[in-house]
Amino acid sequence: MQKSWKYLLASPVVSGATLLMSAAAWAGEAPATIEASEPLVVANSDQQVENINQKELISQVTSVSQLSDVQPTDWAFQALQSLVERYGCIAGYPNGTYRGNRAMTRYEFAAGLNACLDRVNELIATATADSLTKQDLATLQKLQEDFSTELATLRGRVDALEARASELEANQFSTTTKLQGQVVAVVSDVLSGDNVDGPITDKNTTLGARARIEFVTSFTGQDTLFTRIQSNNIKTPDIGTPEGNLFFQGPDGTNNAVIDALWYKFPLGKNTQVIAIANAGAADDVTSTVNLFDGDGGSGALSSFGTRNPIYAQISGSGLGVNHQFGKNLTLSLAYLAGSANDPSAKNGLFDGKYGALAQLTVKPSDRISFGLTYINSYKQPLLTGSNLATFQNLDTNLDGNSEAFSSNSYGFQASIGISDKFVLGGWAGYTNSQVLTGTKGDVDIWNYAVTLGFPDLGKKGNLAGVILGMEPRVTSSSFGSAFKDQDTSYHIEAFYQYKVSDNITITPGVIWLTAADHNDNNDGVVIGALRTTFSF
Repeated sequence: MQKSWKYLLASPVVSGATLLMSAAAWAGEAPATIEASEPLVVANSDQQVENINQKELISQVTSVSQLSDVQPTDWAFQALQSLVERYGCIAGYPNGTYRGNRAMTRYEFAAGLNACLDRVNELIATATADSLTKQDLATLQKLQEDFSTELATLRGRVDALEARASELEANQFSTTTKLQGQVVAVVSDVLSGDNVDGPITDKNTTLGARARIEFVTSFTGQDTLFTRIQSNNIKTPDIGTPEGNLFFQGPDGTNNAVIDALWYKFPLGKNTQVIAIANAGAADDVTSTVNLFDGDGGSGALSSFGTRNPIYAQISGSGLGVNHQFGKNLTLSLAYLAGSANDPSAKNGLFDGKYGALAQLTVKPSDRISFGLTYINSYKQPLLTGSNLATFQNLDTNLDGNSEAFSSNSYGFQASIGISDKFVLGGWAGYTNSQVLTGTKGDVDIWNYAVTLGFPDLGKKGNLAGVILGMEPRVTSSSFGSAFKDQDTSYHIEAFYQYKVSDNITITPGVIWLTAADHNDNNDGVVIGALRTTFSF
């Protein structure tokens, strides 16, 4: 190897090989060329999509003066200048630097040498080889022999990448759109408990499925158009209270396929992202819910309560969201979603019907730690899990009113702290004050809280075990008196283990225990079991 370096110093042709290093020359790390007309689309719609152009990574220079960090006093200046003038065998970085002091591997050197050999062959083929000396050719021949193994390996990897690229081009769904999908199959049943404000009649084991087809499109490389078609016939046990409901259950238990979600996200300046939602928007579309277990029903927690702070259910529908980053550690999220934006009838529409308006500060001091401070103002948007009173299931019956017109102000604090790579401590607290605006007017206070314990990669990389301990939304005080107040406290205890069978299949068994269902000690404790299998592509 020492002799090789002596040859390197002896010839300016070979010295220039080091200038040809680029991201495409690193052995096996990236395809050699990705055209700008072919935007890259990622499966995760929350991630920014960017194009990569080989010309942006490294560019040919015609004068050594174009390299800002190369000075006439540098020991290699004359060699670099000679390479530019004699061979045109120099390339620099897009910011106009050479970075001559950085270390390189033998593979990098082999890639640069190969590029210089191609240039020499080109000069010979075009009858301009007079500028090449016998010493240059002898040195190149010697180096080619010394690095023959690395050059052969590099060529093999490049050939493999070209073959892979050709295969992808031949079988790609679209140059601008990525097709992805997911099927969630669930077996569930009530394992224990017979009475919740009356006998529990839904105690049969059921099998249902939620199927999603998603089109993730990018037009500029920085924007995302997300279209999801869904059918969902999952019906989970009706135990007489929304407490303990499963997140992936369908709205009507039918197999009808509908456009479930449709939104367009685009950048507005360097640090601002805007999302316009046409249908089925939810809190996780406009902000981070700061919960390791929020897998939107396909992964993570099984229950609605374990998936995210229940106050987030008060924002859904169609509207607009904005995320602005104040540096890498602080994000402000603002959103307004209307639940009946397409309905022109009275007390509906974009501004006269039910809505949710959200403001959240998400603080991320490090990669392992996140906090969220959330405020939501809503109208006619109940919490979707908790006791019957907390979710206004029997508003007319309990208040002798004739309308479900109520507004709410909700406040939440969420946290996720990675104690280690294998243990994540999280949780939240949520407070909601709801005012009944018609009939018998008044207000109620609703609280909920949870502590979560996450164990990533337990038993195998890609697995996730989780435990949720908390109290689902409970009416703690009411201006309507004791008739509209939860007298007791039920605790939600959930455990699940998500096992990764393969990159495309996960199986998640889990149980949910409600110690006093519907926050009533007179009711039975209820145990719900579920087995979820998720297929994704």
